[in-house]
Amino acid sequence: MAKIDLHGMGVALITPFKEDESVDYEALTGLIDFLIKNDTDYIVALGTTAETPCLCEEEKKEITRLIVERVNGRLPIVLGIGGNCTKKIIEQVEHTDITGIDALLSVVPYYNKPSQEGIYQHYKAIAKEAPLPVVIYNVPGRTGTNMTAETTLRIAKDFNNIIAVKEASGNLAQIAEIINNRPTGFDVISGDDGLTLKIIELGGIGVISVTGNAFPSIYGSIVHNALEGNYNEARLLDESLTEIYELLFLDGSPAGIKSVLYQNGYIKNVLRLPLVPARSSTYQRISNAIRLINGQAVIQFQKKR
Repeated sequence: MAKIDLHGMGVALITPFKEDESVDYEALTGLIDFLIKNDTDYIVALGTTAETPCLCEEEKKEITRLIVERVNGRLPIVLGIGGNCTKKIIEQVEHTDITGIDALLSVVPYYNKPSQEGIYQHYKAIAKEAPLPVVIYNVPGRTGTNMTAETTLRIAKDFNNIIAVKEASGNLAQIAEIINNRPTGFDVISGDDGLTLKIIELGGIGVISVTGNAFPSIYGSIVHNALEGNYNEARLLDESLTEIYELLFLDGSPAGIKSVLYQNGYIKNVLRLPLVPARSSTYQRISNAIRLINGQAVIQFQKKR
């Protein structure tokens, strides 16, 4: 099985929609080009940020095909395949065209709230059938179940093709335990933009980011500086994004990041129900934050010249 390097900034790509809520493939193409030109290390397709639960199977196939075609081998691509029925996930893995895909991302099962043993057996079944390296994804705020450090480490030690965990529990003690006890070849990736710098300091290898959709150069610089040990510069840039980290999730994700991308002229501000655009008050706060961030970016650029 081919190896994949997930150090740096991966971006959890959004799905742009037209006013009639059909997928805006032209805007998606523009976003991919924008990310590739601005310090993105890899792209994550069909994750939570892509509103994947609201996409039909044909749309998922076409989105994946377009991303693979447009990236054209320039960056690694991680494809999200997750759910709360193990059998269905395995069937989906078996029937997915993985041409141009480098790894799979699979979230802890949601809603039915499996036990830790259930989570272990779930990933054991996926690992047995997966044709690509697998990144497991712990996000208890969405799934309703926290995958403990003990379970993560058990999975990491037992299945060589499960190569990393995207950790979005927000529990730094849990994340540190995983990092300190992980087997060789297993990595920890931040799933929380606001905690990425701290997770890298603990030994994480980077992030799968929402913020990176709109600010790939600035956020990528935070990640790359931290990985290179330039923490003072990374912290300065990180502080400039403190408010936007909160605002992007204030009315739910991807409502926040779509508001930013709309204001920057990349997409329509359209989501599919049950998700809706950010409130007008949040929208205005985001607008103010964008101006501050863009000003900070100019200052940083001038300092480097």
